Amino acid sequence: MLDNLGRQARLRYLSGSYHVLAPGDFVLCAVTGQRIGLPALRYWSHEFQEAYRDASVATARYQEMKEKGRL
Repeated sequence: MLDNLGRQARLRYLSGSYHVLAPGDFVLCAVTGQRIGLPALRYWSHEFQEAYRDASVATARYQEMKEKGRL
């Protein structure tokens, strides 16, 4: 359960993987602010160094950044 997650981790997001900079149990979704347990983390951007709750949030963020000319 997400309420039982302890410390926030700090990660460096790579293409296809990530490196743990500071150990923890979760990261925050950059768009929704929701906690994402590390075992459930599947979506992130190495370009923007941020995590996403799910594919729909990641797709929306990609489109937002594209429209802003940041891609």
